[in-house]
Amino acid sequence: MRQAWIRGNAASLLENGEEFFPRTLEAIAGARHEVLLETFILFEDTVGQALKTVLIAAARRGVRITLTVDGWGSPPAKLSDAFIDELTAVGVRFQIYGAPGGIFGFRLDLLRRIDFVRRIKPFRRMHRKILVIDREVAFIGGINYSEDHLADYGPTSKQDYAVELRGPIVDEIHRFAERASAPAGLRGSWRRWRSSAPVRHPNPPAGHADAMLVTRDNRRHTTDIERHYRLAIRAARHEVTIANAYFFPGYRLLRDLRRAARRGVRVRLILQGRADMAIVPIAARLLYNYLVREGVEIYEYCRRPMHAKVALVDDHWATVGSSNLDPLSLSLNLEANVMLRDREFNRTLRARLEALVEEHCVAVDESTLAPDTWWRAGVGVIVFHFLRHFPDWVQRLPTDRPNLTVLKAREREMSKGGAND
Repeated sequence: MRQAWIRGNAASLLENGEEFFPRTLEAIAGARHEVLLETFILFEDTVGQALKTVLIAAARRGVRITLTVDGWGSPPAKLSDAFIDELTAVGVRFQIYGAPGGIFGFRLDLLRRIDFVRRIKPFRRMHRKILVIDREVAFIGGINYSEDHLADYGPTSKQDYAVELRGPIVDEIHRFAERASAPAGLRGSWRRWRSSAPVRHPNPPAGHADAMLVTRDNRRHTTDIERHYRLAIRAARHEVTIANAYFFPGYRLLRDLRRAARRGVRVRLILQGRADMAIVPIAARLLYNYLVREGVEIYEYCRRPMHAKVALVDDHWATVGSSNLDPLSLSLNLEANVMLRDREFNRTLRARLEALVEEHCVAVDESTLAPDTWWRAGVGVIVFHFLRHFPDWVQRLPTDRPNLTVLKAREREMSKGGAND
């Protein structure tokens, strides 16, 4: 995958499920040829059911659909047979990335519907959230297909963002998503399945945004997302604002943030104050003294759990995607972010983040910092280095590389004419 700025794109920020789900479901409902969807989490709740409905309708009118979910975030045992069968019976290619084995609750009856199964590395997850429709529109961000991204879910609903993209960048995202969703063990049948795809010319310009797709994998692009963050921070002249759910980056990125603050850049971090996992604020707060005393501003978002993975630098650079700034996202997970150079998009994102800071955040300053003590410093060093280096240890575990598991429609469903139910 090339990494280069592609001109002539339109980028629209989508905040939370209230903006994201209507746009994605509407786009799928209008699909004519193809839907490629990757998500870490798909739950069989109101959102999952709505997604299933539009996918089935699209498949029945001849749209080619590939739906890939992560086997850890969306274990097959948590999705009913009926839910999966309704999709696969109409021709949806339903794929599980690194599906867990029986000890993780993988139901034995599903084994009869699997083309191939591999053991997993449990910490290497497919964490991407990508949707591409007809190679004309793409969505990338941190929002999963679950109702906990809706405000009416309650106090544990998540605060998050995605971006809708049109223009030439969609061609690049489509190429990536198409390659990523091709099962290695089924390449021949996959080519035959893809052979009916219509030939299309590259997308014409749709706006004024420069865009770049940046992904992270465990082969050639192991540090790309972190590297682009660091390049942008080092080039910052006035402002760096990062809103990130799980913040525990490596030393080099922390050093770049401190150096930016020292040279007069306003550096703001919007982090979890109301955590969805107890260890998240504990880990992040180990870094507070190190950052705040160099001029970095830290705000804890306390209205509900922060799930965002966005950032902006000055008036022209921004990123939206699936990658947190923690060891899992930066060292193990499969991630995808889009980098944008667009002043209008930056103005919109800045306004949304400033509203969070003003209305729902608590500022962290030196008066609220825990006192520096020898034992706290020692614990901080131990935890920091453990969290930063444990991905290297996990990668040495004797397990196979995760692969895609393709679920088949049951013969009894097909014999009943399930595609016409």
